[in-house]
Amino acid sequence: MVNFKVAALCLFGGLLNESANAFAPATPAGKKLELARENVLENEYSSLVSGMNMVAGGAAAEEYYEGVRIGPPPDLPSLLLHNRIVYIGMPLVPAVTELIIAELLYLNYESTTDPITMYINSSGTTTANGQSVGFETEAFAIADVMKYVRPPVHTVALGQAFGAAAMLLSQGKRGKRSSLPNATIMLNQPKSMARGQASDIAIRAREVASNRKTTCDLIARACQKPIETVMDDCSRVKYLSPTEAVEYGLIDRVLQSESSLPVKPSFIQQLSN
Repeated sequence: MVNFKVAALCLFGGLLNESANAFAPATPAGKKLELARENVLENEYSSLVSGMNMVAGGAAAEEYYEGVRIGPPPDLPSLLLHNRIVYIGMPLVPAVTELIIAELLYLNYESTTDPITMYINSSGTTTANGQSVGFETEAFAIADVMKYVRPPVHTVALGQAFGAAAMLLSQGKRGKRSSLPNATIMLNQPKSMARGQASDIAIRAREVASNRKTTCDLIARACQKPIETVMDDCSRVKYLSPTEAVEYGLIDRVLQSESSLPVKPSFIQQLSN
């Protein structure tokens, strides 16, 4: 991008030099005047260029105090991502799905062998009071990417894992699906909030039934149960404690202490040293 201040300054300086050469006598005083003018122009140009570089770079030089860099601390999501932790703490709306998939893909290309730990505290595609806020396709997208990436995905339930979130919990690597002791897991069926003409409602109802079958099929494969059994359990709300979820096959174990964490983050190891 052209900096018009620098261009104008250089043009003005060039005109001054030409006028000075044309009219100023070749005397020692005239040479000193020309040299001083060139120094002033050079200093102005350098300051403008350094200002442009600072804007382009986004920050000034780093500050240090006793050999330690002074600056803002890294944000918490960056710390979690650095330790290969993905956290779902909201209902599965498009913005949440976009972030989770982006993190999974990034961690996949960062390392294809180190496991990814996904903590789930979500009400799925509904709010806590049962109001629909998202589509089941959001959960299907995350589940597909969990299977697509090469690193194993370890899932941990905390707080709540309802509906589609419970399905994601079951999609972790077998043997590495966990829950904290006081988490609540719930199976249910998708809800239809369709309105309008009868034909539109019928089309939406068929889509909801198809999504329900897909959800139950994913859970049945993860739990190694017949799909008919899972569909019957999901026909009504079914709450499971962590121990009941282990018996159902939705998870593999209940975490009781920090020593049973699937992956111990590096910053915890540093704090314990």
